[in-house]
Amino acid sequence: MSSDVLVSRPHYDGRAVAQGVQEKDPPVQLEVPQPSSGSATAGYRSAKYTPLEWFSNYHTILQQAGTDRYQAQSIQRESKSLYQDAESATLRTQAEGTRFLGDRLQEIHHWKSELQRHIEQLLADTKALQGLKTRLEKALDATETPYAIATDNLNCRARRLGPDLVRDSVEDELLKEVDLIRSIQALLKRTTAQVVSQIKMNGEAKQTLEMDWSDKYQAYNFDDHSGRYSNMSPDTQHHPSSAAMHDQVSNHTAWTKFTQDNLSKALQEEQATHNLRLLVERVLQDTTDDLRVQCSSVNRAFSLRCEELIEARTQLEMKLAQILEQIGAQERNIVSLQQAIHNKEAPQRVAQSRLYLRSLRPNMELCRDEPQLSLEGEVQQIDATLSSLHQQLSEARSSLAHLEESRVTVEKDINCKTHSLFIERDKCMTHRKRYPTVSTLSGY
Repeated sequence: MSSDVLVSRPHYDGRAVAQGVQEKDPPVQLEVPQPSSGSATAGYRSAKYTPLEWFSNYHTILQQAGTDRYQAQSIQRESKSLYQDAESATLRTQAEGTRFLGDRLQEIHHWKSELQRHIEQLLADTKALQGLKTRLEKALDATETPYAIATDNLNCRARRLGPDLVRDSVEDELLKEVDLIRSIQALLKRTTAQVVSQIKMNGEAKQTLEMDWSDKYQAYNFDDHSGRYSNMSPDTQHHPSSAAMHDQVSNHTAWTKFTQDNLSKALQEEQATHNLRLLVERVLQDTTDDLRVQCSSVNRAFSLRCEELIEARTQLEMKLAQILEQIGAQERNIVSLQQAIHNKEAPQRVAQSRLYLRSLRPNMELCRDEPQLSLEGEVQQIDATLSSLHQQLSEARSSLAHLEESRVTVEKDINCKTHSLFIERDKCMTHRKRYPTVSTLSGY
């Protein structure tokens, strides 16, 4: 009968297990038969340790246990110091990060407020410019009425008759008014284009500020939410890649400069808007004043022209009355001359008959005696008188014809002046009463 072969137990490393190191398989050793005790195992060595091995083994165990205990205590002290320092550093860093977030929130709030203020200013400026644009358009439309009045006045005055169709001061003032209205219309159109362009630039600047404000609004909300996180917050998560450097990340200087540049651009547009508003107000005021001044000049020229026409017509009417009076007197004079000529026919016949009968005297009786000389003188006198009367009658008739011509001419000129006065006063000046008011010309 033989007993089983006894082998040593495998080595087990507890520290490796505690440290999570996978235990290595022990090296394979050949099984060597150990001697056993008893008569049945005679001739074999016993498997028991010797006392020296026993003492050596437990002293080694004690020494290893002491070493492990010392290392454990050292690691515990180091671990306590490490997690205390780490806890303190973590709390300090977290507090510093929270403080930085607070400072950042104040800075974002400051720039966001500046952006909001300039956005509101641009909105107000744009609204004001839109109001000015409406005024410019109304003022431009209002100039059509003066232009129509001036051109109608020129067309009406072109229908004046005869010598009244003259290039006078009224026509000069009307031509000046037409040129002034055209230049004002061109100026108002250019100013309106400037206002439209400025409104567009204000819109672009406002859009830039709104985008910047929107980004800062989101950033403020993110930083505000981040600042509210604490170690007790239940909604925190692990984001291992969040600390990695992102592409196209701006620095603080570039971030500040970006907003400052946007605000600077907005400030430039606000200043440009302010200057343009002053310009538009001045343009509207100047154009209104110029139109009203020119309108007064035209009206004054019309008034003077009407006074001249009235005075000329009055003088012509007085002259016509005188001519008519002279025509009547001349007609009566002609009648008198004709009657005088007729009255001389009988004395002429008597004197000629006497001379004829006395010419029939015979012989020596045909004598140039006193009666003969008297009769011849009488005939000559009557002939001379008739010749003078006929000459005077011819001159009277010629004068009457001239008076009739003058009468016709004066009457035509009176009609011409009356027609011109009707055009100037009843047509043109009445039409000019429709001239727009100051408020209408100013675009209100």
